[in-house]
Amino acid sequence: MDEQREAVRSMQDYINEHIHEEITISDLAKASAFSPDHARRLFEKHLNMTPAVYIRRLKLSKSALMLRDEKITVLDVAMDMGFGSVDGYQRAFRREFGCNPKEYSSSPVPVWLFTPSMIVDKERKVSKMSEIRNVFIQVIEKPERKVIIKRGIKADEYFSYCNEVGCDVWGLLTSIKSISGEPVCLWLPEHLRKPVTNIYVQGVEVESDYSGPVPEGFEIIDLPAAKYLLFRGEPFADEDYEAAIGEIWEAEKKYDPAFIGYKWDDMNPRIQLEPRGKRGYIELVPVKEI
Repeated sequence: MDEQREAVRSMQDYINEHIHEEITISDLAKASAFSPDHARRLFEKHLNMTPAVYIRRLKLSKSALMLRDEKITVLDVAMDMGFGSVDGYQRAFRREFGCNPKEYSSSPVPVWLFTPSMIVDKERKVSKMSEIRNVFIQVIEKPERKVIIKRGIKADEYFSYCNEVGCDVWGLLTSIKSISGEPVCLWLPEHLRKPVTNIYVQGVEVESDYSGPVPEGFEIIDLPAAKYLLFRGEPFADEDYEAAIGEIWEAEKKYDPAFIGYKWDDMNPRIQLEPRGKRGYIELVPVKEI
């Protein structure tokens, strides 16, 4: 990673690790090993926003998840996230999400959470991880459920989907409480596609009796209970995400589920979880008993 990109990533890492604290440009300068002015310029150049805006938006988004998932007061959230006053926090929350935090806490609605892209080393030579790493496989069961999805037209994987639909969809999906704890990406089987829509979508799994709001431009589909083979690779460096995905795809091609009494199920979607280096890359492939 070149010196500038490495400095920006170091600032992003510092912000993530200290998001509940007051973060100054001097703190970021130390993390980047540049002067405060130069650190600020680099941050804006690579992330298209000032450090202050980035920090504020990330704090607000994390606070929204706290209000959604925890029994916590608006006052406690404001103090925990380092806002100077409840009034200031409420105003900032309303500007960001268009609703009052107290109202949101009692009745959460989908909001556009800030999910920043982390700077990675695009020029780094990726190791052939599949030659030295393990892939873990286990059978899991998914219950009957609904999935709120955003369709595109031509996308067949993450990058083409982001180019077509937009990467910010993930933030909105993250704001909807999921039965699986996080949004998912799905490769839809033919019967769940539409004549002019694509195979690959992003969505969030919710209860089968879900009756909450569905964001404009999204739709909801029903999925039956199904069994899956969960393929998980070992943890990886963030910049190695393409190789981490590749090693799972290769493992899926080579694996014969008949060994454990199953065959591939082409009536349910294949599921991709967000690549997170610390937990390893995960995909779920549907199976049914022979």
